[in-house]
Amino acid sequence: MDQKLGEAVISKVPAVTLGFWIIKILATTLGETGGDTLSMTYDLGYLASSAIFLLPLILLVWAQVVARRFHPALYWATIIASTTAGTTFADFATRSLGIGYPGGSLLLFALVLSSLAIWHRTTGTISVDRVASAQSERFYWATITLSQTLGTALGDWVADGTLGYLGAAALFGSALAGLALLYRYTAVSRVGLFWAAFILTRPLGATVGDFLDKPLDKGGLDFSRPLASLTLGVAIILLIALVPQRPAIKPQPVSAD
Repeated sequence: MDQKLGEAVISKVPAVTLGFWIIKILATTLGETGGDTLSMTYDLGYLASSAIFLLPLILLVWAQVVARRFHPALYWATIIASTTAGTTFADFATRSLGIGYPGGSLLLFALVLSSLAIWHRTTGTISVDRVASAQSERFYWATITLSQTLGTALGDWVADGTLGYLGAAALFGSALAGLALLYRYTAVSRVGLFWAAFILTRPLGATVGDFLDKPLDKGGLDFSRPLASLTLGVAIILLIALVPQRPAIKPQPVSAD
């Protein structure tokens, strides 16, 4: 049979725009301050905090998968749940399990690559504008949660070295700028660039979040974690309301007689 261009596949994830990346960076920063609020400010510990954050993450992913269309508020709530849970997951892995930042980062990097590989092998693509089925959505959210966790461990690893929080933020910001230049001026895989940028926004947010709420003697500004989290949450809500949100759309060939 011949092939022709059929109806567009409308994804339940947003189109990747500048507004997407701004909200994503704010969401990752909120994930750091929010996760630290429970585990450190309220002293619940990493394991208990991870268990608390896991339930809303599972419920929101389920709601996202069963939804019939793209809902900006639901999508970003799920992103925030994944990045907040990722903060405490990473802290538990790197600190409570005793494998340290290098061990935690390498383990999580391997898990992210494995998730992407299995996703690609199963569906044939890891492109976000093809996330339109329940199966691809489950892979999408599993990969995102792992990448958020990886980003936390990576950000903490770099920030706790000689660079400090601002130096680490500048490093990750520069890396993201480099990816933007590759997108603009080269033909490097857009899918690969997206996932590289998605992962790197998390350590950027982690280091900025740590800079905001860590004590002055540790190089931070010592802001209240609950207040910083509330401020970031309000900013995200305003951006979701004001910045145009549309689902990713990709034409897909269909069979025709």
